[in-house]
Amino acid sequence: MNGQPGAGSGPIHTPRLTSLATSQEKEEATRWIASFRDATITRDDVELSFSRSSGPGGQNVNKVNSKATVRCLISVNWIPLWAHEILKRSPAFVHSSNSLLITSMVHRSQSQNVDDCLSKLHALILSAASSVIKKEPSAEKLERIRGYIQQEKARRRLGKGMRAEVKRARSIRKGE
Repeated sequence: MNGQPGAGSGPIHTPRLTSLATSQEKEEATRWIASFRDATITRDDVELSFSRSSGPGGQNVNKVNSKATVRCLISVNWIPLWAHEILKRSPAFVHSSNSLLITSMVHRSQSQNVDDCLSKLHALILSAASSVIKKEPSAEKLERIRGYIQQEKARRRLGKGMRAEVKRARSIRKGE
């Protein structure tokens, strides 16, 4: 593996898991996320187009196609199946072409805008794939939660006892 997710020159093995029901599937997905975190998306993995940017910049904005647009089909083999539903809810998702559309016109340079688009796409896929995985709490954390629950029960019992004492004191005075 040379750190490239797509068909460029050495794809990352993407597990074909549609859901993450078992701990083994979650573990496999976690391994994929760790390897994808270090990978880069190349220009060969996506469809690029360029247009004129808008906003301030004078003649440069009017003359140079510096705005970069990256389109990536959601069905490519290096995007995990379990992330598809989350990616489809993303604002970058285009229903008509079933793809992700990312644009950048932050920089004056076309190549910097392409790099910005690719890093945005990488972050979007990484967050979508990661958000599905629910981590199991550690034994230490479970023990701490049990302690908090016991403390809350004790505090509740103490409060109930204090309220009962106040009510009992009221009824004793009335009886005298």
